[in-house]
Amino acid sequence: MEKHNTEQLIESLSRGLAPVRPLLPPARRALLWLAAAALLIGAALLRFADLGSFAARYAAPRMALEAVAMLLTAVTAIVAAFHLSLPDRSSLWRYAPLPPLLLWIATSGLGCLQYGLGLGPAGDRVGESSHCFAFIIGVSLPLTALFYAVLRRARPLDLLPVALTASLGVAALAAFVLQFFHHFDVTATDLTLHMAAVLVVVGLASASRRVLA
Repeated sequence: MEKHNTEQLIESLSRGLAPVRPLLPPARRALLWLAAAALLIGAALLRFADLGSFAARYAAPRMALEAVAMLLTAVTAIVAAFHLSLPDRSSLWRYAPLPPLLLWIATSGLGCLQYGLGLGPAGDRVGESSHCFAFIIGVSLPLTALFYAVLRRARPLDLLPVALTASLGVAALAAFVLQFFHHFDVTATDLTLHMAAVLVVVGLASASRRVLA
């Protein structure tokens, strides 16, 4: 009798359930998200950016290395966020973006040594730096919303590392896009405000991490 009741209970609980579609592997999901972001960003760059000026400026090895470090920080952090959103993945993924992030800071720091504070004859650079700050935040926020919409399907358990890593990736991607419109060399003022913008994005995304639950 007890066995019969158990079978009835199982049958009643399972009745009408639809099969759950499994998530794609994290690397493939990251690639799809990056491809969608690249299409949107690429269309905007073709429409508004001076690609010839960008190519000329970033022909210098240090500048090229700085741009590559930004892009690697973005890609590595985005891939890491997809891995961290799953409970069976190593928590060490949260440290994956650190090497390219340090390279980005180091190469930008070398530019600061060369170009100083940005308070010289081209004193308007300080004003331009504030536009850079707003640009990084303005580009990052819609990308973060798009990223969260995708990450939410995994229902991550540990929200903070996912939010921190995802927002770092998005902010680094926004900083990379900024370089197509950044017509002067980086100074200490620029670097400070660029990093401040990244921290603001990370802070805002972390504060709203419950959206991922």
